[in-house]
Order: sequence, then structure tokens, then C-alpha cells
Amino acid sequence: MNATAKKPIAIVIHGGAGTILKENLTPAKEKAIRATLAKATNAGYAVLQRGGAATDAVIAAIEVMEDSPLFNAGQGAVFTAEGTHELDASIMRGSDLQAGAVAAVKHVKNPIRAAMAVLEKSPHVLLAGDGADQFAKEQGLPWVENSWFDTDYRRQQWQKARAEKTTALSEDELTKPGSADDFKFGTVGAVAIDIHGNLAAGTSTGGMTNKSHGRIGDSPIIGAGTYADNRSCAISATGHGEYFIRYAVAHDICARSRYLKQPLQQAAESVIMDVLFSAGGEGGIIALDHNAQPVMVFNSKGMYRGWRTAKDAAPLIGLYDKGSEKTWKGH
Repeated sequence: MNATAKKPIAIVIHGGAGTILKENLTPAKEKAIRATLAKATNAGYAVLQRGGAATDAVIAAIEVMEDSPLFNAGQGAVFTAEGTHELDASIMRGSDLQAGAVAAVKHVKNPIRAAMAVLEKSPHVLLAGDGADQFAKEQGLPWVENSWFDTDYRRQQWQKARAEKTTALSEDELTKPGSADDFKFGTVGAVAIDIHGNLAAGTSTGGMTNKSHGRIGDSPIIGAGTYADNRSCAISATGHGEYFIRYAVAHDICARSRYLKQPLQQAAESVIMDVLFSAGGEGGIIALDHNAQPVMVFNSKGMYRGWRTAKDAAPLIGLYDKGSEKTWKGH
């Protein structure tokens, strides 16, 4: 492909949405989060810059966040009711609607890579539990002891949830208002578009603190937490998974874009700010359309996010600001 035929590239990532207030984060914690979001954005963008596939860019970005204890994915995942970790992830390719996902895995170090292995090396879309872990091992993916995902902070959350006999959908249900770690949903995700105009989306999570054994949210469910279609858009979601599943949020946004010809921003706002919010669901999405136009919409008080396009020399990072933002005016 010659230079004139190359399509514009872009990547958008998220690290969770919820009660994210500047006054509730220590300067050190905020600096660390921003640095990791920037690192993840740059990792994905570097893949796109050298002509790599959108799926590879999504994996590169998500891996950075899975390997960080700052997010509820990979190392730093929340504890289940049994005191272990069960992780979910999915990835989808917009060029041919191929997808792969894993759910309730306990040993694969980077669930997003296991999801990609399902896409590439199996006839299936979703593998779960011990079978998914065994499949990942057979593909040569790094395995770790389940305790590798432990962090002291997540253990403290779990112990508090157990004492209060609650299952926590959000971290601010487990922390006192105004505490340094008062924020929700640490699910991570990325969407990207490569020089060939191909879209991809991926999502990875540790789920809910003190969740019941085997509980699976929207992150590994294609059409709920993840969706990509070159004819419309790529979506990765974060929030209250049960609502995102019931309302098929990721697919609904792409369908409105494709069939109703709605601008992606309008489609996302209609679903997140109206449909989902009216039903009582909280969270947000990141998205890209087939023209490399990024969109970020959330009905919570904030969302960790990073983005970079061909017009940006460096990644742009956002943490706060409730509601939908039209980031790209002036870019």
C-alpha cells in the first residue's frame, strides 16, 4: 500500500468509569494513573505507526494496563467471594466480524492475549473457566499462579465487602467518600483503526469485588462490552455489566450508526445518556468510527481515558468531567 492510500490511524483507551473526582485522588496516584494511560496509548499507537494491525494495537495497549496494579484487569484484579481472581476479556476484528473471548480464567497472565488466541486458533468465540486456561496454556501463553494477581488494596476491598456481606459493583461502595481511591469500575479497554481502515476493539476486566463464583459481566460478551464492524464503529465499554448485557450496548451503538446513519457521537449519547441511564445503568464507552473519529461518552462522574490520532503529537489523557465530551473540536 502506497503512502497516499493509507488511512488515518487512531487509538482510544479506557481504564474504567465512575466516581472519579480530582479532590479524591492523591497527586502521586493521579500522576501514576496518567503515566500508565499515556504508556498504554503510546504502546498501541506505536503499532499503528509502523503499519501494524488494529487488533495488535488494541492488545499492546490493554497489556500495559493488565500489567499495572492500578486497574481492575490482570494484576490488580479484584477478589471473588472465594478469595481468588477470575478474569474476563474479549477482542473483535471489524474487517470480518471475527471475535474471541475468555471468561473466568485464573492463570493466564494476559487475558487479552488468550482472547486473541481464541479468535485466531479456535473455531469458537468464547471459552470459559478451566478449559479457557488450558487452551491458553496449549497456545504457549504465559501462565501465573492465581496469587500473582493479588494486591494489598484489592484484598482490603474484598475483606471489607465480606464483612459487610456485599457484592461491590464499584470501588466507591467500598471506600469512604473523599478517600484517595474513591473511583469506580477499573475495567480496561481499547479501540483502534489501522492504516488499512480496519477497526478493532478489546476489553479486559477482573469483574466485581466479592462476586459470586462464575459470575461473568459484559466485558467478554460480544455486542455488550465489545464490538467492532468496519461498516460502523468499534466500541469498548466499562460500567455495570448486567445493564450493558441486557441492553446490548456496544452493538446498539454500532447499529444506530450503521442503519440509522447517526453520527457516532449522537448514537453513543442516545444509548449511554438516555437508554442506559434511564434504566439505572452506570458507565461509559470509548469508540472510533470508520473515519478514525474518536468518541468518549459516560454517564458517571468520570472515566479514565487516553487517546491519540494522526493529528496528535502525544497522547491526551482525561480522568474527570461528568458526561459526554466532544473532544475533537479544534483538532
